[in-house]
Amino acid sequence: MTEPMRTSWQPPEPFDLARVLSPLRRGPGDPTSSVETGGAWWLATTTPHGPATLRCTADRDGRITAQAWGDGAESALGRVPGLLGAADDDTGFVAAHDVVRRGRRAARGMRLCASGRVWDVLVPAVLEQKVTNREAWRSWRELCRRFGTPAPGPAPDGLHVVPNPRQLREIRDWEWHKAGIDGARRRTLIAAAGVARRLERAVELRGAEGRDLLQKLPGIGPWTAAEVAQRAWGDPDAVSIGDYHLPTIVGTALAGRPMDDAEMLEALAPYAGHRHRAVRYLGAAGVSRPRFGPRLPVRDYRAS
Repeated sequence: MTEPMRTSWQPPEPFDLARVLSPLRRGPGDPTSSVETGGAWWLATTTPHGPATLRCTADRDGRITAQAWGDGAESALGRVPGLLGAADDDTGFVAAHDVVRRGRRAARGMRLCASGRVWDVLVPAVLEQKVTNREAWRSWRELCRRFGTPAPGPAPDGLHVVPNPRQLREIRDWEWHKAGIDGARRRTLIAAAGVARRLERAVELRGAEGRDLLQKLPGIGPWTAAEVAQRAWGDPDAVSIGDYHLPTIVGTALAGRPMDDAEMLEALAPYAGHRHRAVRYLGAAGVSRPRFGPRLPVRDYRAS
């Protein structure tokens, strides 16, 4: 077995590896990530030079050690500080609500991660459009395991790299159908595969400009662009407008009642520049969607 490449990074303050990387994990059976009992994280990723596997561990002194395997190992290691939130800056953030202040205390060690790769987070975000998480995550597992590349190195069984743009374009119509992916999401992903290199520029542009670039592609709206921005470059202000549950979560937490998107944005106005950060703190405070209420129907595209 080829020896891994290695690097390390010392966070400047308390650091919670799981809290930082958890947004990259799409469901408990995510084929692109795995978490060891001891807390080490495995991530399978694309790079401009080929697939790579990362294993990140936190030492007792707080230092993060990363190992990498595969053709893209060097590229993946170069992204490690950003991945772990080294560039995240909460300067200017002020908690305007007690629940946000409480969440900030509970989220000690949280930084906004930045994977540095649009493609890796765009594919699952498109799959999550207008369907339940359960349905989207099943499609995500099937795409990666059937058409992606097994993660290089001594990766955990079942760890796969997301299909790269070429691999995705080669998927046949009936195979999309079998994976439960309807025509609209399929067309969006195929179109994205055709301009994948240009979409990666959003990481350099960042902020609203990066989100605007993503939205030039038909099928990618504000919600998808925000979901990508939150993970690809750690955008602290990207609000998932159009989310089925988020206005209810934010409204209940900040005003004691459900809201629509416009009301949610008004409620989050005190956090301009850090609205996504405020939402993350609400999650850390234990605020979640109601257990009972209307749910999106599960659709079986294989039967239609």
